[in-house]
Amino acid sequence: MAKQKIGIDVGGTNTDVVVLDQKNNVVAKVKTPTTGDITTGILQGLKKVSISKSVQKENVTHIMLGTTHCTNAIVQRKGLAKVASIRIGSPATHLIPPMMDWPEDLKAAVDGHHFIIGGGYEFDGRLLNNLSEDELNEVFNRIKNKVDAIAITGVFSQINSEQENEVCEFFHKKLGKNFPVSLSHEIGSVGILERENATILNAALYPIARDLTDAFNIAVSTMGFNAEIFFGQNDGTLMSVDYARKYPIFTIACGPTDSIRGAAFLSGIQDGIVIDVGGTTTDVGVLVNGFPRESAVSANISDVRTNFRMPDVLSIGLGGGTIIKTVDEQVSIGPESVGFKLSEEAIGFGGATATLTDIGILSGKMNIPEAKSITQIRDQLESKFSKTDEFVKNVLVKIADLTKDVIDSLKTNAEDIPVILVGGGSQLMPDKISGTSSITIPEHYEVANAVGVAIAQISGEVEKVYNIGGTTREQVIEETKSLAIKDAISAGADKKTIEVIDSEDIALAYLPNALKVKVKVAGDLLV
Repeated sequence: MAKQKIGIDVGGTNTDVVVLDQKNNVVAKVKTPTTGDITTGILQGLKKVSISKSVQKENVTHIMLGTTHCTNAIVQRKGLAKVASIRIGSPATHLIPPMMDWPEDLKAAVDGHHFIIGGGYEFDGRLLNNLSEDELNEVFNRIKNKVDAIAITGVFSQINSEQENEVCEFFHKKLGKNFPVSLSHEIGSVGILERENATILNAALYPIARDLTDAFNIAVSTMGFNAEIFFGQNDGTLMSVDYARKYPIFTIACGPTDSIRGAAFLSGIQDGIVIDVGGTTTDVGVLVNGFPRESAVSANISDVRTNFRMPDVLSIGLGGGTIIKTVDEQVSIGPESVGFKLSEEAIGFGGATATLTDIGILSGKMNIPEAKSITQIRDQLESKFSKTDEFVKNVLVKIADLTKDVIDSLKTNAEDIPVILVGGGSQLMPDKISGTSSITIPEHYEVANAVGVAIAQISGEVEKVYNIGGTTREQVIEETKSLAIKDAISAGADKKTIEVIDSEDIALAYLPNALKVKVKVAGDLLV
């Protein structure tokens, strides 16, 4: 049997679906409009791609999905769980309570009450305070039947996770083993406030992840596929359904990383800049050894500071659906977009809104057979903007300037760097960009995001701080590697194929005998 797999990426405007054969060749691809409930768009995409003679449903073994569903839920404050946040750190951490700097509307949507209980550890793993069962019982009595999930964060739990695990076990005994509990040592890095924020957000996303995974399962089975499903995560790799349910926060920013991985695969370029021009935004990221470069700074998720892993990606409001206008006789691009309503509202499709797609058609950069004629688009734009040809030229210059600026902000030196253009709107980009050594638009560029999630591996990543007073650097690195491999296997990786793709260790000068170690591994899907 010639095995096949399907990659799906749900974007702001389009849902892209690709089918790859055993050698990762693209045998079918479609684009369908993204729908409000996303499931309908996925069903439509699967239905269209299934019509292809190159696709045999019985041969499809895996289907992978990359989606911004969890990101949208946080931004829109919709469908989030009420979370009981439990910090293990009394009396040392009362000065700054949990969620203190959250936006008020997001805090209101998520905060089911927060507690600071006795416990925690020193930086070297020594006990700060013991847990109190009386305190835990008091917390339980106050949250029973009032919250949907629990987030547990312990002081220096990255060094010793015993107390977090004990508190988790306590609540599972009280509320049932299936009650959602998020543990900070599994989510974030060193820095209790940012790690706590990430843990609370992860817990708040549990119902979103449950509904999303259930809906995806239903969509796949409805279309008659008997395939194992996976979800893209924000380091450019995959996770199983169970893993996605437990760690939904790792889906945040998976769209740009899928595009980066897809761009590397389609172009053969392993190091450079990837520019993904979608319907609403342009995402620009750095490609290092075929994977997205990880951000070195704390990530802000809807104005909440977190410290879980995130790709180093910058987004600008520039896409095929971006609205263009003049402000004080100057060209203004976005950030407003018609989004997935491009085919209804853009001038080129019979609407009344001027978009970058209209500029792309007029400039000859984009050829869209179903769009109106160039003459019709020009006449309608002429009624909005005088001197249409000059206006189009100015828009293209503005696009080039915006692109150059974002590339410069991501480069670490002055040397020219190769650029890969992907995404349905990449034809809008200039033919030459200052500071680049080459510009490549690979075959299947318009569905690079779906290709990226389809060819992705399974990863495991662990970051810990060790007290190396009684051990060696080599021993703690090996321990971290073993934990990362275990994490990858639990996410669905084939143990035989797992390799270390990134490893670093840093001595912490402000903590005696302290070494921060981070190891990332990746392996092929276990088939």
